[in-house]
Amino acid sequence: MKPSFVKSIARNAARTIALASCAALSLAASPPQPAPTAKARPQAAAKGNWNGVTGVTANGSHTLGNPEAPIKMTEFVSYTCPHCAVFHRESDPVLRTTLIPKGQIQITVTNLVRNPIDLTVAMLTSCGDPKRFWVRHNAFFASQDQWLGTVRKMTPEQLARWGQGEIPARMRAIAGDLGFYARMQQWGIDRAQADRCLNDSAMLDKLRAQQSAAGSLGLTGTPSFVVNGEVQQVHDWEHLSKLLSDRAAALQAGRI
Repeated sequence: MKPSFVKSIARNAARTIALASCAALSLAASPPQPAPTAKARPQAAAKGNWNGVTGVTANGSHTLGNPEAPIKMTEFVSYTCPHCAVFHRESDPVLRTTLIPKGQIQITVTNLVRNPIDLTVAMLTSCGDPKRFWVRHNAFFASQDQWLGTVRKMTPEQLARWGQGEIPARMRAIAGDLGFYARMQQWGIDRAQADRCLNDSAMLDKLRAQQSAAGSLGLTGTPSFVVNGEVQQVHDWEHLSKLLSDRAAALQAGRI
């Protein structure tokens, strides 16, 4: 992991400890840098339903849906962002029963890391079979209230471990304190494998590239959305759903 990203995480760790509440965190992204070309490697198309088609881009972002879809949406997320969890809860069941199965949209999830807990969850959701990423992604958002609530119960000694030592050691401390190892075990990933993932320098570099992609677009808040290459000035499902519905209607009318 590059020094600038390490320093950013270290600064954010201090703020995490001081506040002891992830919902209150507001941390800077890495300096803008050119985003890597995202070359998805999708699975074979599911017959009649694109919900089963997933892929991974060059910077480690994950895709869902038809890779040739006329609507391409990138969602920049933070796992400690309550608004992201609300958005996911409201949008996921609708998209999976409308635009995704019809092949009209492909969704890409990219991380915008705001604090050390974000970094830890991002590393763990990418751990193991990439085809199972969406299971882990959905589960961490669905249980966000539970593990975020645990943060407020941490002792000063536990919080101190999150901001001291090498980055992998901090992430291991977070994973242990917040019960993430037990969650990973549910998906057949034992502690030894999870620790190898937390020590994966290649994945850390990919997360840095994702951070740079967000920075190059001027994004600092989550959730943020890019649709067909354009940053959208909406941050919730109510407004984004209207935008996507208008795009889908225009598509059916032959206007796009």
